[in-house]
Amino acid sequence: MINEVLIGSSIATLSGGLGFLISRKIIMSRFNIYVDQAQAKAKAIESEAELMLHKSSIKAGEIELEAKKVYEDASSKAKKDLSEREENVSRLEFESELNLKKVKEQISSDKKSLEQAKSDFKRHELKIEKLKDEYLEKKSVIINALENVSSLSVEDAQKMLIEQLEEQTRAQCALKVKKIEDMASRDAKKKANYILAQATSRFAGDFATERLVNKVTLKDDELKGRIIGKEGRNIKALENILGVDIIIDDTPGAILVSSFNLYRRAIATKTLELLIEDGRIQPAKIEEIYEKVFAEFDENILHEGEEICLDLGVGTMDVELMKLIGRLRFRASYGQNALAHTLEVAHLAAIMAAEMGGDPIKAKRAGLLHDIGKALTHDKDGNHVDLGAQVCRDHNEDDVVINAIYAHHGHEEINSIECAAVCAADALSAARPGARREVLESYLKRVKDIEDIAFTKKGVKAAYAINAGREVRVIVNAQLINDSESTLLANEIAKEIESKVQYPGEIKVNVIRENRSIAFAS
Repeated sequence: MINEVLIGSSIATLSGGLGFLISRKIIMSRFNIYVDQAQAKAKAIESEAELMLHKSSIKAGEIELEAKKVYEDASSKAKKDLSEREENVSRLEFESELNLKKVKEQISSDKKSLEQAKSDFKRHELKIEKLKDEYLEKKSVIINALENVSSLSVEDAQKMLIEQLEEQTRAQCALKVKKIEDMASRDAKKKANYILAQATSRFAGDFATERLVNKVTLKDDELKGRIIGKEGRNIKALENILGVDIIIDDTPGAILVSSFNLYRRAIATKTLELLIEDGRIQPAKIEEIYEKVFAEFDENILHEGEEICLDLGVGTMDVELMKLIGRLRFRASYGQNALAHTLEVAHLAAIMAAEMGGDPIKAKRAGLLHDIGKALTHDKDGNHVDLGAQVCRDHNEDDVVINAIYAHHGHEEINSIECAAVCAADALSAARPGARREVLESYLKRVKDIEDIAFTKKGVKAAYAINAGREVRVIVNAQLINDSESTLLANEIAKEIESKVQYPGEIKVNVIRENRSIAFAS
C-alpha cells in the first residue's frame, strides 16, 4: 500500500514537473514571438520617422528657396523704386536751380529798368513843374481876360459852375437810382440766369459729345437686342443701377452712354464693356459687375490721390480728401479739367509763396484743396466753396486752406502770404488765354479795346486790363487829376466801355491816383 502511494506520488510529481516544463516552453515561445513582433514594429516606426524627417528636410529647403526668391524680388523692386525717386529728385533740383537762375536774371533786369525809370521820372517831374508854372501863369491871364469880357468875378464864375455841376450831379444820381431800380426788378431773372450759367459751367467741356456721351463698341448688332432684353428688362436694370441713359439707335456696331456726371459715365462705360465681353447680360450679372467696377474705380481714384499727394510732397492727408482729389479728374469747369487746374494752381502757389517768404508746402496744400468742393457738387446741393470748406473742416485742415477756399472767390479777406499766392495762382490758371474755352482773337481784341479807351483820357499814365478782361486798372498823374476828377474819370471810362465794347458780365474800372514825395539824405 505504501509503495503504491509512493509510486503515485512520484508519478504525480513527475507529471507536474513535465507539465511545468512544457508550459514554460510554450510561454517562452510566445514571448519570443511577441519580442520579434515588437522589434518589427519598432523598425517600421523608425523607417517611417526617417522618411518623414527626409520629407521635412526637403520641404524646409523649398520654403527657404521661396523666401529667398520673395526677398530678392522685393529688394529688386525697392532698389528700382529708390533709383526712380533719386532721378526725380535730381531732375527737380536741376529745374529749381534753372528757375532760380532765371529769376535772378529777371530781378537784375528789372533793377536796371527801375533805375532807368527813376531817372526818367525825375526828368519828367522837372518838366511837369515847368509846365505847371506855365499853366498857372496862363490861367491867371485867361482869368483876367474872362473877368474883363464877362464882367464876372472869379467867385461869381465859381458859384455858377458849382450850380451847374450840382444840377448835372443830381441828373446822374437820378439816372443811377433808376438803374438800381431796374436792376432790382430784374434781380429774380438775373439770379435764375446766374444759377443756370453756373450749372452749365460745371458740365461744359472741350466738346459736347466728349463731355456728355461715351461710345461703347459692339462686335455684333445682335448684342443690342440682348442689352435691351425681354420687354426691356436689361436696359431698365442698366439705367437704374448705373444712373445713366443708354441710347440704342440705328448706329451700326455701337451704343451711347449719356450723362452729365463724368465719373458715373466712366463707370457705366466700363461696366457695359465687361458685360459685353462676358456675354451674360441679365440684371443679377449687371449688378455684380457694376459693384466690381465701382470698387475698382474707388480704389483707382484713391491711388491717384495718394500719388498726387506724394509727388507734391504736401504731407499726410485724410483718405476721404485723397479720394476727392482723384475724383477731380472727372470734373471740368468751362472746359478746363479740374484736376489739371488744381495741380497748376498748387505748383504756381508754391513758387510764389517761396519767393514772398511764405511756406511753400502750406501754399501747395492750399492750392491742391482750394477747389476740392467741385468733386462734391454732382452729389450734394450747394456751391463748391461752401462744400469744400466744410469737408476740409471735417478733416481738420489748416486755417490757411479754409481761408484759401473762401478767399479765391472773394468770400473772405486774405489772411496770409500762402492764401494770397493761391488766389493769384487761381487767377493766373483760369484767366490766361486758352485755359478755358474762349476764342483767343476775341479775347485779345476786347482787352486791347478796353485799354485803348482808358488811354484816350487826359492825365492817364498807364492802363492794364486784368482778370481776363473783367477789370481795368487806370493809373493817373496825381498832379493833373485830383480825387474828385478821378471819380468822374472812372465813370467816363465805364460809360464808354459800355457803349463800345461787347463783353459778358461786368467790367470793373479802378482808377488809381498816387502822389509820392521822394527825398534823399546824403
